[in-house]
Amino acid sequence: MPLSERLKSVAQLITPGLTVADVGCDHAYLAIHLITEGVSKHVIAMDINKGPLERARENVDAAGLDDDIELRLSDGLDELNENEADCVVMAGMGGRLMTEIMTRGSKVLKGVREIILQPQSEVEYVRHYLEDNGYRIISEDIVFEDDKFYPMMKSIHGDMSLKKDIYYKFGSILLHEENPVLRMYLLSERDRLSGVKAELENAPLTARVDEGLKKVETELETINNALEYCEGINPVTIERVIK
Repeated sequence: MPLSERLKSVAQLITPGLTVADVGCDHAYLAIHLITEGVSKHVIAMDINKGPLERARENVDAAGLDDDIELRLSDGLDELNENEADCVVMAGMGGRLMTEIMTRGSKVLKGVREIILQPQSEVEYVRHYLEDNGYRIISEDIVFEDDKFYPMMKSIHGDMSLKKDIYYKFGSILLHEENPVLRMYLLSERDRLSGVKAELENAPLTARVDEGLKKVETELETINNALEYCEGINPVTIERVIK
């Protein structure tokens, strides 16, 4: 069964040889990939919904991986015991939900070596949470797939101080590495926000319009500041990534 580019990139962030707990496993595609590709020795695949978990069981059975992938009905980390997993993965859910799960499962996470996160929203909030709760981001990636951008990060226990607003929003590592897909995202957002700004400037002036215009201008300034970190990218590289 083919794995999406998003989940392939998530898998690449996982340190090989670890026992992985996949929270919100859906149909267990990632879990099956981790075992068949030899990335993980054992996966605990968990989901809060019975339907996806039943389909996950069918997929695991079809792949003949019943001994390697353990399926659990679980609300977040509730059914994961301490020291059962070396790595926890959460992909494809909102950022605020991720932090809620981490807060509730903080006792279990103390014994985890690494956490891989791929938030679908509120990425800035996730980075703030990690910094405030004793985690350090050591690797980041971003994937463009099906007309959407998917940022992801790998964190471990440790201290971190991102300090700059653009680091929380877009990722310090991605910016300093001049990640070409991040640059695509920034250019896309600049175009989108410029369009919104033009519409607001042509609208009848009201308090609401004025407030919206100020917000958009602030966001555009942040985007332009971030783009300054990406000016050195070779245009040929950008063209290759877009294709």
